[in-house]
Amino acid sequence: MALIVQKYGGTSVGTIERIHRVADRVAQTHRDGHQVVVVLSAMSGETDRLIRLAHEATPNPDDRELDMLLSTGERVTIALLAMELRGRGLNARSFTGRQVGIITDNAHTKARIARVTADRIREALSKGVIPVVAGFQGINEHSDVTTLGRGGSDLSAVALAAALKADRCIIFTDVDGVYTADPNIVPAAKRIGKIAYEEMLEMASLGAKVLQTRSVEFAAKFNVPVEVNSSFKEGKGTLVTKEDADMEAVAVAGVTGDRNQAKITIIGVPDKPGIAAQIFGKVAQANINVDMIIQNMSQAALTDLSFTVPRADLKKAVTLVQEVAKDIDAKSVSVTEAIAKVSLIGVGMRSHSGVAAKMFEVLSREGINIMMISTSEIKISCVIDEKYLELAMRSLHSAFGLDQGR
Repeated sequence: MALIVQKYGGTSVGTIERIHRVADRVAQTHRDGHQVVVVLSAMSGETDRLIRLAHEATPNPDDRELDMLLSTGERVTIALLAMELRGRGLNARSFTGRQVGIITDNAHTKARIARVTADRIREALSKGVIPVVAGFQGINEHSDVTTLGRGGSDLSAVALAAALKADRCIIFTDVDGVYTADPNIVPAAKRIGKIAYEEMLEMASLGAKVLQTRSVEFAAKFNVPVEVNSSFKEGKGTLVTKEDADMEAVAVAGVTGDRNQAKITIIGVPDKPGIAAQIFGKVAQANINVDMIIQNMSQAALTDLSFTVPRADLKKAVTLVQEVAKDIDAKSVSVTEAIAKVSLIGVGMRSHSGVAAKMFEVLSREGINIMMISTSEIKISCVIDEKYLELAMRSLHSAFGLDQGR
């Protein structure tokens, strides 16, 4: 008998009919003799609806109250699924993040998990109960409701699997695994059977929307095997696990594209120690992630500093940067929104040379200008004009042989 955590995303529970199908799968897992813990997202579109309501109430909703509002979406789905399972004669019970002991920090709307007690889940399992848990939410040390950010239900599932020492954590979604690229953009994309935690982490952070970034970090830290599979059809998915020799044999595992980018440039920055710390310290205090950073060569003791942030955080970031620019006597601040990031990912890059040169050559051949470049051991990212993103992804996917699969 295995202990399995199953997570179902918003599309998987988007209607009552789909909740019936989820109940079918959960019931079958239970009949097969396994213990099962179910983690659910809100119905597809529900979180966006609640956010719209909040902004109709006030232009700048308080983050604490926003968390209280957003946490209601998952309560609907867990109650409905528990009712469905109980109607079939199965002993199921719904639990909120608070009730299962998901304790977070105080960063409302982007909370990070500090610990998971899971005592009530263990007690329920010992009595033969199927726990149905609200993803995406927890509580802080003051017992205030917190939410974990976009895709937070993935993190809830992986964290519970780690706390319970589950045998498997299966993320059921609307795709049947992780692909070498987004199939909607690159028709030749292939499903990857097995991918390393590091590769998946890079793909998630660089635009692949299959798994939330922090859920992959958590899985890697606690060595939780995560399977990504479709809730709409049977078949093999993608296993996210430790790196092995087979993964290193191929230089590039996948290509990602991310339109959720904006570039901020501070023009005429005094070139002296402590200025960068002053700028980025202010941005970090607002929980805004800065990605690529480029500083031009100094001329007349002045330089230009450019960096990228998520588009969703642009308005807040620009306000902060303009304040800092005034404090440091910089000349001006400019913003470029119509940009995108295209990236190559693969643990094989550690042992294969020439990947960057080939990437630049392919983009050059297509007439695509590179604005910014960022690299690590297993990824290369370029910021380009947004209108060329799909062309760049398809060209790179073909050039690195991913059309034939990994």
